[in-house]
Amino acid sequence: MAETQVRYGPSSRTLERDARRIHDDKPVSPGSIAIGVVIGRMSEFFDFFVFGLASVLVFPQLVFPFAPDRLTATLYSFAIFSLAFLARPVGSVVFMTIDRFYGRGTKLTIALFLLGGSTASIAFLPGYNVIGYWSIALLALFRLGQGFALGGAWDGLASLLALNAPERHRGWYAMIPQLGAPIGFALASALFGFFIANLSNDDFLSWGWRYPFFVAFAINVVALFARLRLVMTKEFGTLLEQHELEAAPIVDVLRIHGRDILIGAFVPLASFAMFHLVTIFPLGWMSLYGSQPLGTFMVVQIIGAMVGIVAIIASGLIADRIGRRGQLAVCAVLIAIFSFIGPMLIAAGDTGQDAFVIIGFGVLGLSFGQATGSISSRFGRGYRYTGAAFTSDLAWLVGAGFAPLVALGLSSRFGLPFVGYYLLSGAVCTLAALAFSKALEQRE
Repeated sequence: MAETQVRYGPSSRTLERDARRIHDDKPVSPGSIAIGVVIGRMSEFFDFFVFGLASVLVFPQLVFPFAPDRLTATLYSFAIFSLAFLARPVGSVVFMTIDRFYGRGTKLTIALFLLGGSTASIAFLPGYNVIGYWSIALLALFRLGQGFALGGAWDGLASLLALNAPERHRGWYAMIPQLGAPIGFALASALFGFFIANLSNDDFLSWGWRYPFFVAFAINVVALFARLRLVMTKEFGTLLEQHELEAAPIVDVLRIHGRDILIGAFVPLASFAMFHLVTIFPLGWMSLYGSQPLGTFMVVQIIGAMVGIVAIIASGLIADRIGRRGQLAVCAVLIAIFSFIGPMLIAAGDTGQDAFVIIGFGVLGLSFGQATGSISSRFGRGYRYTGAAFTSDLAWLVGAGFAPLVALGLSSRFGLPFVGYYLLSGAVCTLAALAFSKALEQRE
C-alpha cells in the first residue's frame, strides 16, 4: 500500500484510518447514517433539478433565442439536459480508479466540488445574444461536468445503511436514500417559484434565475462534510476491509457480473422512465400549451413532491411485507395503468394537469422508493460497490436521461398518448427484467 501511495501521490486513506481510530469507541447509529445519506442524495438531485427546471424556464430564451419557435428551443434545451446521463458512466469509471488509488475521501471531495462548481458556474453563463454559440458550448460543458461528477459521487453510504438494517426492515431502510429526490426537487422548485412570483420576466431572465445555481455550491459543501463524517466511521471502515464497499476495476466487474448489471439496469426502468415525466416534462408542456401561470403550477409540483415523500415512506412499509421484488412488480403494473390515464389527465385542462402531477408523484414514490439495489445481492462481495454504481448509471441513462426530450418531442408531434406509450414501455421492461431475474435465480 505504501508503494502505491508513493507512486500515485497523496491519498486520503491514512486520514480515514486515523479518523476511524479516534472515533473507534463512538459507534454511529443507523439514524445518523440515514441523515447523512438523505443530505447527500438531496444535494445531487438539487443540482440536477435546478438544471432541469432552468431547461424549461430559462435556457430556451437565454441560450436558444435563434430557434424558430419555443418548442424547438425547449427541445434543444432538453437535448443538453440529457448530456449528463451520457457522462455519468464515464465519471464512474474514472472516479472508481481514483477511489482505488487515492481513497474514498479524495474521490468524494473532487467529485462534489466538481458537481457544485459545474452547477455554480452556470450562474455566470452569458446568453446567446452576448457570446453567440459559445453560450451553448459552455452550457453543454457544464452539464457534462455535472454528469461526470455525479458518477464520482457514489459513496457507498446507501449500502452502509442497508447492511446495518435489521433483517425484517430492509425495505424501510432501502427507501431512506430515495427521499433525497423529492426533497431536492421541492427545494429547487421553491427557489425558482419564489423568483418567478416576485420578479418581472425581464429581471428573472437577467439575474433572478442565477441564484438557485449559487445555492447549489453551498449545499454540496454541506453534503461533502456529512458524507466524509460517515466515510471515516468505524462501521464504514469495517465493511471496506471486508470488501463490502471496496471499489473494483470496472473491467473485472463487467466480465464477472455483466449480465447482472444489464438486468439490474432494466429492473427500475418503469420508475426511472416516470421520474422526469412527473417533474420536468409537465413544466415543459405547461410552458408551451398550458393556461396556468407557471408559478402556480410549480406550487402544485411542490405539493406533488410532498405526496411523493409520503409514498416513498409507504413503499418501505409495503416492501417489508411483500418483498422488494413484489413491490416493484405491483408498481410497474400501476405505472402501466397510469400510462393510459396520464395523457387523458394532461388533456383535461388545469385540474387534470394538477391531478397528473399529484397522482403521478404518488405512483412514482411507491415505485422509486424501492427502485435501487433490487438485485444487488447477485453481486459478489468484492464487486457489489462498483457493480451497483454502474448499474445505477445505466438505469438512469436508459430510463430517465432522454425522457423529457422524447416525451415532449413525441407528444408535440403525434399527440399526448405517446407519453403513455413511453411509460408503458418502461413498465414492460421492468416486468420482463424481474421475471428474467427470478428465472435465473431458480435455475441457479
